[in-house]
Amino acid sequence: MYGKAFAPEYQGALTTLSVNSSLPEVLAAGTRQLREAERAGEHGEAARSGLAVAEAHRRLGQIGEADRAWKASYRAARVVGDKGAMAWALWSGGTLARQRGSFALARRLLGLAAGLGEQGGDVVVRGYSLAGLAETGRIQGDYEAVARLHEQLLAEARRRGEARHTVWALEGIAQIHRQRGAYDSAYAMFEEAAGIAAGADDRRGHAWALRGLADIVSARDGDVERALALLSEAEATCRAMRLSSALAYNHKMRGNVLYRAGRYAEARDTYERALTEFREMSEPRGQALARLGLAKSLARLGRDRAETAADLADLARELERIGLRHAREMVGRAQDELGVRAQDEFGVRARGELGARAAQEDRGVPAEVAR
Repeated sequence: MYGKAFAPEYQGALTTLSVNSSLPEVLAAGTRQLREAERAGEHGEAARSGLAVAEAHRRLGQIGEADRAWKASYRAARVVGDKGAMAWALWSGGTLARQRGSFALARRLLGLAAGLGEQGGDVVVRGYSLAGLAETGRIQGDYEAVARLHEQLLAEARRRGEARHTVWALEGIAQIHRQRGAYDSAYAMFEEAAGIAAGADDRRGHAWALRGLADIVSARDGDVERALALLSEAEATCRAMRLSSALAYNHKMRGNVLYRAGRYAEARDTYERALTEFREMSEPRGQALARLGLAKSLARLGRDRAETAADLADLARELERIGLRHAREMVGRAQDELGVRAQDEFGVRARGELGARAAQEDRGVPAEVAR
């Protein structure tokens, strides 16, 4: 039913790269082709190769380089009026914005990308951009708003036999089910995603699916050793492909598994490792989740209650600021679990400030891209 997974973000002279090409390989090939295109004055090819460069930098956690690369790709595409290439550059920029925790900017760029993709007749970038919007909402905890879009994109991907997008949609829906406590349906979806990814040779998608399965067998079944084995298998893929973000999230999940098992010292060490990795790539969501796990582990190891309370209160404010509703709720549950719930004076004022910042961020996008 599904063909071999492919990477539509590797375009122009780079279509020979596979979805499983290592990121250093993609970066080297993309940079080489970009330089050749620039010397020849081929703006269209520069836009296409620049997209691969931007994505390699982003996935390696090299935020500044990724930001410069997607904007340069957009500008090159605009010179020749290539709406499809412009859409792909905006998709890359929107994905990077989400990774950096700038959710209003992510929605803005991904919305523009979907519109340009439709205008340019590029159904793939339109689908990727809509998927990015759905993922942004899911990460923020807006499950009701994006569940239907996830289902729609899954149906489209199945109809076209697109393995990579089918795997992505299944994993996204599974995450929503898991957060709602529907472990059995979540497990079935992660399991299907893992099977499709393996059959289509989508190693990245397979690694994320294994991480999801590990979470379920830990939370639902209490099977610590199987969960750790699944994470170890996924970690091998992350290391082979240099998937920095996926590896950090793998380590954060390993911390979760160890914490649930009452192995608090091991969990502490693992969360500290993940936190360092997230900080190196300026990934605020990952940092917040690792900080939460670390605070809980330290509390279980006898940390002073006042320090734990202060740490969790600070984390709650940070999550409120960046708009991670579900993660903010997780902090509240941790405060209750550890008996350190404090009166939150941040509340409505923070939400108002967050909204004002988001509005400013939205207004500034086109000019920023044009520079």
